[in-house]
Amino acid sequence: MHMDDSVRLRQATADDHAAILEVEGYVFHHDFDDDARELDRRLFEPERSLVADDNGTVVGHTTALTRDLTVPGAVIPAAHVTGVGVLPTHRRRGLLTAMMHRQLAELAEAGREPVAVLWASETTIYPRFGYGPAAARLELNAMTREVHITPAAPPADGRLRLIDPAGAVEELKTVYERARPGRVGWSSRPGAWWDRRLRDPSAWRDGATTRKGVLFEGPNGPEGYAMWRVKDGWDDYGPNGQVRVTEIVADDPGVYAALWRFLFGIDLVRSATYDFAALDEPLQYLVDEPRRLGRGFSDALWIRVVDLPAALEARRYLTSFDVVFDVTDPLISANSGRWRLTAGPDKTTCVRTTDPADLACSITELGAVYLGGTTLGALAAAGRVHRLTDNFPAAAFGWDRLPNPIEVF
Repeated sequence: MHMDDSVRLRQATADDHAAILEVEGYVFHHDFDDDARELDRRLFEPERSLVADDNGTVVGHTTALTRDLTVPGAVIPAAHVTGVGVLPTHRRRGLLTAMMHRQLAELAEAGREPVAVLWASETTIYPRFGYGPAAARLELNAMTREVHITPAAPPADGRLRLIDPAGAVEELKTVYERARPGRVGWSSRPGAWWDRRLRDPSAWRDGATTRKGVLFEGPNGPEGYAMWRVKDGWDDYGPNGQVRVTEIVADDPGVYAALWRFLFGIDLVRSATYDFAALDEPLQYLVDEPRRLGRGFSDALWIRVVDLPAALEARRYLTSFDVVFDVTDPLISANSGRWRLTAGPDKTTCVRTTDPADLACSITELGAVYLGGTTLGALAAAGRVHRLTDNFPAAAFGWDRLPNPIEVF
């Protein structure tokens, strides 16, 4: 589909901010109050934003935010793509396709970020541009009076202290930054991103309380935290409130167990939800009745490999291997062709080769396996990766923990 000739793409300016929020309001069905507009302005990167301009009116938008992403064995710059949309009056005119193509071309030309990452509002859209489903999430709806942390859970040396999250941001940062390098799928929170994470307008609460927080303090300072709201409720049997966990961070297993024990023990509630658990969330192995966790599944992060050799050399692998990929990329031609990926315990190289290929796939499949959340074997079973020889490093792209996306951006 060709873009409508009456519309041009251009880099955004600071003066476009209000019009961009107008587009996002129509596309994502949001209203922005003055506080939200001001906070979004602080996060706005006009030099990294594209708008579709119809005779002076902004009718479409996409942006790539400057943040780092934890990947297996490394923390790398990643273009955090968001705010993608077109006004309902301008749909089906090729604008979104044109914006995504230009954004990818500019990311590749800049050479700063080997991958792009996004949350997909509609999953049919982004595979067209080479994004693969790289990390899923577990959604919990636990029956807190029927599930308990087992006595075998490890102990923790310290105490819990209730906090106002916005007033304890330095402690939260300390815990988060200590954990982040080892948590695949977590993003850095530079500048105003902690303000964004802790913002708590009433419109976001769905009738629940303000956001609450609890900090676990050990002998050497803060070691973990949890944030939550409570939706009050009563029925014929008495109190029936719901704890809505928004974030829980702890590296130490004992601290992690103590935080969940606290959340499950809040008075006057009968359930607890958490929408950002990992598929291998440790809580599943700490409770006496895991079925009562009410587990559901949803896609989360989608990865687009922008610079193939830089991306594959940046992360680490579970096993050593030497394999030749034949890759097709219709949008970034520099990625297409045969690549020899050699991974060892201390170094990985990815170079062009004319040797026969062991595997063939598109750039979308490389994005899907990049975080270790999707396996080469599953993609081969689906016919998405083609095995051309017996040299098939099925487990190599995995990691010791599955990715854990905890924040929509």
